[in-house]
Amino acid sequence: MKIGFDAKRAFTNTSGLGNYSRFVISGMMAHFPQDEFALFTPRQNDLFKGFYPPVAKTQVVMPSGMGKRFSSVWRTFGLRAALPRHGVQVYHGLSNELPYGLDRQKTKLVVTMHDLIFLRFPELYPPIDRYIYKKKFKDACDLAHQVVAISAQTAQDLEEYFGVPQEKVQVVYQDCDPVFQLISSNEAQNAVRQKYQLPQQFILCVGTLEKRKNQLHLLQGWHAAGALLPLVFIGRKTAYFKELEAYIVKHQLQAKVQFLPYIPFQELPTIYQLATVFVYPSIFEGFGIPVVEALNSGVPVITSTGSCFSEAGGPAARYVSPTDSAEMAHALQEVLSSPDLQKEMVKKGLDHAQTFRPEITIPQLHRVYEQVLGL
Repeated sequence: MKIGFDAKRAFTNTSGLGNYSRFVISGMMAHFPQDEFALFTPRQNDLFKGFYPPVAKTQVVMPSGMGKRFSSVWRTFGLRAALPRHGVQVYHGLSNELPYGLDRQKTKLVVTMHDLIFLRFPELYPPIDRYIYKKKFKDACDLAHQVVAISAQTAQDLEEYFGVPQEKVQVVYQDCDPVFQLISSNEAQNAVRQKYQLPQQFILCVGTLEKRKNQLHLLQGWHAAGALLPLVFIGRKTAYFKELEAYIVKHQLQAKVQFLPYIPFQELPTIYQLATVFVYPSIFEGFGIPVVEALNSGVPVITSTGSCFSEAGGPAARYVSPTDSAEMAHALQEVLSSPDLQKEMVKKGLDHAQTFRPEITIPQLHRVYEQVLGL
């Protein structure tokens, strides 16, 4: 078959949606090289030009003429003619949306929905963003022949908020970047530890410093547990950082808390591997890739109850209420006081991480394409 992908974020985005897009596209080419692929993107970032393996017949389709000047219009409205012209049988929108005006009779349509957090927590989004997201996401679900959800939680939300029937949604997980499966050398670990002045043992938390990520809950539980180990945060600062800073200053914890600046992606796995425990206290996510990154890095994980976290962490993680700091304190004390428990959590984590490997998930996704084509 010939498969078309919305590849804009695969070629331009360094974060979540870009990682997912590259995971799907490169995995599909590696596992199904007999297929043909068309990657539709308004532009290419030099950093990602070679992200996919050279094993399949691949076209990169970019706008020409006026489409170059109005690339967002081309991506949203200009693919109606482009898809059949390039012989695309299945088109997959990888980031919550599909172009408008596509002919469902000529091309089968699949869309991946990542989350509906803007509906669950509307106070975190400007009204205009909520309006745009709701329209684009709902329209994509209506237009698609099949919807892929990255977690059972997202599938449930699609039914609750958009009324998407269960039979139209297939849950297919994603993996983290393969770099997290590679153990850094002692030299690399020592260099990173020295570069960022990391303590010998520490608790790690990765994620944008924002209210939904709930880092204050971790601070409170960690403080209640006696601040047993230093705490290292990695994540972009928002206004919420002031709340964290105020708590740290009030309780005179400055010497035991470290906020790292932007970390080059190639160094991030090493920092995970250096950590003693990884804590992800978020209130709600579409999936929770940092949990999977930590499992692959061989680090015990403590995360939240509810949402999708039990899907990401499986039987390997410890789960605590995202609003109960006493529970967080108890979990930290329990895990940090028992090397045997840490080893058990690491082993279960590495086992659970196999669930997300592309050799399992990519064939599931390919089967979705076959189903919409009636193969």
